[in-house]
Amino acid sequence: MSRREQKRAERADRLAEERQALTAVDGGRSGRRERRTEKATGTTAGTTAGNAAGKSAGHTAGKTPGNVAGKTPGNAAGKAAKAASEKAPAKPKELFVPHRGWYGVGGGRVGYMDPPTMWRATTVQACGMWPFAAGSGSPMTGVPLGQHLFTGATVCGDPLNWFTRARYISNPSLFMLGMPGLGKSTLVNRMLIGLAATGVVPLVLGDLKPDYADTVRALGGQVISIGRGRGGINVLDPGAMGEAAAKIGGEAGEVLKAEAHGRVLNMVAALITIVRGRPMDDHEQSVLSAVLHHLRERTTEGRALLLPDVLRVLTEGPPRVRAVTLDRGDDARYRDAVDPLHRSLLGILDGPLGDTFASETSTRIDPDAPAVCIDISGIGEADTQLTAAAMLAAWSDGLGTVAASHALADAGLAPRRWFFTVLDELWRPLRAASGIVDRIDALTRLNRSLGLGDAKITHTLKDAEALGTDADRAKARGFVERAGMVVCAGLPKTEMEDLGKVVGLSRREIDLVSSWSSPPGWGVNGDNEEPPGRGRFLIKVGGRPGIPIKVAITDAERRLHNTNTRWTPNEDAVEKAAAHAAAQVARAAREGVHGFPGAAGTPGGGPAAGRWTA
Repeated sequence: MSRREQKRAERADRLAEERQALTAVDGGRSGRRERRTEKATGTTAGTTAGNAAGKSAGHTAGKTPGNVAGKTPGNAAGKAAKAASEKAPAKPKELFVPHRGWYGVGGGRVGYMDPPTMWRATTVQACGMWPFAAGSGSPMTGVPLGQHLFTGATVCGDPLNWFTRARYISNPSLFMLGMPGLGKSTLVNRMLIGLAATGVVPLVLGDLKPDYADTVRALGGQVISIGRGRGGINVLDPGAMGEAAAKIGGEAGEVLKAEAHGRVLNMVAALITIVRGRPMDDHEQSVLSAVLHHLRERTTEGRALLLPDVLRVLTEGPPRVRAVTLDRGDDARYRDAVDPLHRSLLGILDGPLGDTFASETSTRIDPDAPAVCIDISGIGEADTQLTAAAMLAAWSDGLGTVAASHALADAGLAPRRWFFTVLDELWRPLRAASGIVDRIDALTRLNRSLGLGDAKITHTLKDAEALGTDADRAKARGFVERAGMVVCAGLPKTEMEDLGKVVGLSRREIDLVSSWSSPPGWGVNGDNEEPPGRGRFLIKVGGRPGIPIKVAITDAERRLHNTNTRWTPNEDAVEKAAAHAAAQVARAAREGVHGFPGAAGTPGGGPAAGRWTA
């Protein structure tokens, strides 16, 4: 209740009290006024009669009868009214109790009345209780995210529903920034769960922590582990695109095969770029393409191609490959043309990437899975080459699966499916290799035509400034500019001012988000205290005012999405260790092990051996 409404209620209570008091006083006055009126009436009547009698019978004779006749009736009528009023029972006064209590010390007056509990329901569920519909000031299309920070209204939203249904944004993409530990991945995890419930397929193509593997398992999805000793990806395998091309057949199938060949070629070129530290030469890409065509034509159906097969073809030098090198029959010219490529492939197979990319794919992506997560958390933080290669391979395989699904849907062989990709900790893959920047840049421009929504998460805009080249830094800055939704968690004021130049933030919005990055006070002494900005976000769409929300996660979400697992004590292990230690102490006390005070065979052990002493 506002201050103005509170004052208005207090004024109404005072007016009611005064009105009741005036009513009681007016009642007494009206009774006395009636008695005086009756008495005056009697006196007037008597006087009139006396005067008339005096005039007719003489002055002396009329005065006495007139007075007697006038005074006697008047006094009798007044006395009768007084006696009647004294005999009538007094009406009891009703006790008036103000709604908020009495004024004064000990009156129990309430300054604030709690509002009643509010429940939100659809018109189908609550049509009998409240058959009236009322609009809301917050968007209600999409995944329920939380409550408006100021009004308490429910706020819903996600990139796909705001693009397809609500038409709030023109690009189904989300870019999220915020300091660590404030719940960025938790909000995206809620979107992932909500979209999966509507049939959208979440794709986490490179889970670095992992943050989403448990959620994908709970959704009945597929989790693929990549890393040394965990699993590998065969970059020459066309995967779902090859299977879709075989099903479709005809001209459309040949087009899909050509696209699959291009993806394989780009992936091998990306691995060579990572090993070399620089891009491939143009003639080397031509040689590599000729080798792949030669292998496709001469490999039996059902056998997977591997990188060692590429080395074997380069060593043999078939005519189709030699023609691309312009060797003109000179073996020395051929070797000069292919030896750099040959050395780079040997570096992949015998170097840090060989265990992961030299063999067949351990687990293929299931095109019919309700969710997919490629877990690369087993790769160490310092192994940037393997991280970059695994990320590129995961994105190539995942986007190939998306293209295959749409090709089957276009041919009428499968239902249309939408996809939602998540790229968390964006700063790490961006620094791993420049090829990731180009791939994500293409994704942000073409995701509408791919039927693909995406969410990118990082800490600050300065993550883009750490890239190696000016071109990569410019591409990374464009991610925020092209995003349909920009979500901000707690950020420093300087960072918010820089972001305001891109998305148009007001001074109040900058101050609000900056306050969420403040740490808790020094006086906090409870357990599991959270930073003041955890779970608070500002959603910006174009030039519209931001929507501040507060997210409260459920117990199920808390169990599935714990980003601080290494800081969570293992209660089962602690209980087992304590029970084991207690059992050892009890056994030692029973058996009288040497070293226990008072134990048999120890100094001081006597008749009471084996008994503990203080």
